[in-house]
Amino acid sequence: MPQIAPKQVTKELLASLPERSRKVLMYRFGLSGKGEERTLDAIGKEYGITRERVRQIEGYGLSAIRESEAYEAHAETLANLKRAVESLGAVIAQEHLLDELAENAVERRHLVFLLTVGHHFKNRREDSDFRTRWYTDEQIAASVERALSNLYRSLDQSKLTPEDELLALFSQFLKEESIKNRQPEILMRWLALSKRLGKNPLGEWGHTESPHVRIKNTRDFAYLTLKRHGSPMHFTEVAKTIERLFKRKTHPATTHNELIKDNRFVLVGRGLYALNEWGYEPGVVRDVIRAILEREGPLSREDIIERVKRERYVKDATIAVNLQNSMFTKLSDGRYALAK
Repeated sequence: MPQIAPKQVTKELLASLPERSRKVLMYRFGLSGKGEERTLDAIGKEYGITRERVRQIEGYGLSAIRESEAYEAHAETLANLKRAVESLGAVIAQEHLLDELAENAVERRHLVFLLTVGHHFKNRREDSDFRTRWYTDEQIAASVERALSNLYRSLDQSKLTPEDELLALFSQFLKEESIKNRQPEILMRWLALSKRLGKNPLGEWGHTESPHVRIKNTRDFAYLTLKRHGSPMHFTEVAKTIERLFKRKTHPATTHNELIKDNRFVLVGRGLYALNEWGYEPGVVRDVIRAILEREGPLSREDIIERVKRERYVKDATIAVNLQNSMFTKLSDGRYALAK
C-alpha cells in the first residue's frame, strides 16, 4: 500500500472547520494531547450543551470535511486507503485493519478518523456475533457474515476441527454466497470477524464458548494434551506434556486432581487416563463388566476379560476377582450374567 501519513492528513482535513467543530472531532476520536477519546456527555459538560447537540456538531463536522477543498485534495490518499482495505478482503475487523496499516497508537486513532470521514468506507459496530468491522463492499460484507453464521451452525460444539478442514468448509459456504477462490490469508481475516468461532493453542477450531477452545484451566490443557496424544496417558505424562506444549508450569498432583473431577476423562488403569469421547466406559472394573453384560448379555469369562481389556489397563486376575461380585452370577453353562 502507498505510504499514508494519517496524522498530517487529518490535520489538514480538520483545519477547514470552525474551532468548536474541530475540537469536538478531536475529542471524539482522541486526536489531541493524550489521545483520550471523550464521550458525548463529557464534551457536553465542558461546553454547557446537551449530548445530542454534541452529536449534531460531530455530524456537521464530518459532513463539512467531506465537502471541503482539503477533502478533494486528499482524494487519492483516501482512494489508496480504499485499495488497501480491498486488498485485505474488502471487509475486515477494525483491530486487524489497524494492525495491518498503523505503526503505533497515534496512527491507529488517526486512521479510524480517516475511515469514518471517508465516503468509501462503512462500518458495523460490534455485536454478539461479530467484531467491529469496516468494509468497502456491502454485498461482500453481508455474504461473508452469512457464510460465517452458517459455518458456526455446522460445527458440533463438542468437537474441534483442524484448520485446513475448517477453511475448506468455510470456502464451501462462501461459494454458496457466490464468493469463490479467496486466498487462505483472506479467509483467515474473515474468520477473525466472528466472535463465535475461535481456535485453541493447538490451532484447532470450534465454538468460542466450548472449553476446548476457551482454555481456562489445567483440565482444558489436559484435554488438548490427550486429544493430541490420541491414546491413554499417565497423569504425570499429561503434566509434563502440558509444560512442553503450552509452556505452562503444571504439578502432577494438581493435574491428577483435575482429571478426577472432570467427566471428560476416564481412569482406565493405575494413574492412566483416557478421553470419555473415545468410548471408554466410566467407573471401576465392575462397572465396566456390568455395562458390557447389559449391552451384550451373558458372556464367558474369557470374552468378558477380552472386552474389559479394551476399556481398562488391568490384569486378567483383577477382572476375574471382580466377577465374584454379587452383582454377577455364573450360569450353568459357565457364562456370566447380571444377577437378578
